[in-house]
Amino acid sequence: MLWHNFIIYLKPAIEIGILWFLIYQIMLFFEGTRALQTLRGIIVLLLAYLIFQKFDFLVLSWLFEKLFGISVIAILIIFHPEIRMGLAQIGKRQIFNNNLKGLDIVLFSRQIVEGCEKLAKDKLGALIAIEKNDSLAAYIKSGVVIDARVCADLIEAIFTPNNPLHDGGLIISRGRMASAGCIFPLAVNQELSRVFGTRHRAALGLSEESDAILIVVSEERRDISIIYQRRFYKDLGTAQLEEKIIELFKAKENE
Repeated sequence: MLWHNFIIYLKPAIEIGILWFLIYQIMLFFEGTRALQTLRGIIVLLLAYLIFQKFDFLVLSWLFEKLFGISVIAILIIFHPEIRMGLAQIGKRQIFNNNLKGLDIVLFSRQIVEGCEKLAKDKLGALIAIEKNDSLAAYIKSGVVIDARVCADLIEAIFTPNNPLHDGGLIISRGRMASAGCIFPLAVNQELSRVFGTRHRAALGLSEESDAILIVVSEERRDISIIYQRRFYKDLGTAQLEEKIIELFKAKENE
């Protein structure tokens, strides 16, 4: 009997704990998106609905029930980009880390920097994604599989005009050039400056859905930028580019 009473009193505490955890995870799910403020408003309305039910306000309770039924569909339509971004993070973590030895990181980063430098001097654009913890397998399949050693000359050849693969992105996975001509999602950020072209928008779009390191070579401005987790590192010199690639790639060990 004592144990039964203990369970009865314990269940509400467990339910509150689970509910708090779910609400917290949902807030994290929408963090950094325009849906966050709306979500807070929905929580306030939900609390109001519970109060109306508690005090038997029949008309208000009925009105809120109908309102919530319609709002579910409206939320799915209005905030589908944010929902897609959040769901894209679920189940994307790799079981085995992609770690390379320090020397390998330096060697392949130098090849990337050398290739980007040549492209910038020749006024040729490029888009390169370096896979980290989040798998880019779906995007690798969208291009042409290469599976080659990271090589500056090959990078330059891929992004040379009239090459069938030069319009897409190049993905480097596990220290190798995995696929080229890959299609990346465009950024949902409508406030992005018009100065940035399609490559920058595609790089930002992939950074919204993964922790990949995105390198963009601008053919118009002949500069090189890195986009990582929605952050821009613009106008990087050769030394800065190499240091930033190594820094961001090693950062996964502490994530």
